Amino acid sequence: QVQLVESGGGSAQTGDSLRLSCTISGGTFSRLALGWFRQAPGKARERVASITRDGLSADYLESVKERFAISRDITRNTIYLEMSRLQPEDTAVYYCAADERYLSMLRGRIVYWGQGTQVTVSS
Repeated sequence: QVQLVESGGGSAQTGDSLRLSCTISGGTFSRLALGWFRQAPGKARERVASITRDGLSADYLESVKERFAISRDITRNTIYLEMSRLQPEDTAVYYCAADERYLSMLRGRIVYWGQGTQVTVSS
């Protein structure tokens, strides 16, 4: 089955940058739409960024669209989330997700999830 493993989380201060990585195994990387979600304590899970199977299109949460960037590297079976100008509001557990259909990615109704990586941004 498809497995996703996140890495790169940690502690940062306001204005800092972090790069999250997610390595995908057990599936065909090029057939998967991929994305990042996050969930903060007491808040609902939200889609942060998603990218199509061909890597040509991406969608972002409005509050991060000018600060975050998602990309995929077929040579490494890995996707990344480059986060810049971090804010305390970005503090959450970030989850990598995969699905064969991009619509499912947009809806958050996704079969394959990673276990998450914690991002903590201090003011």
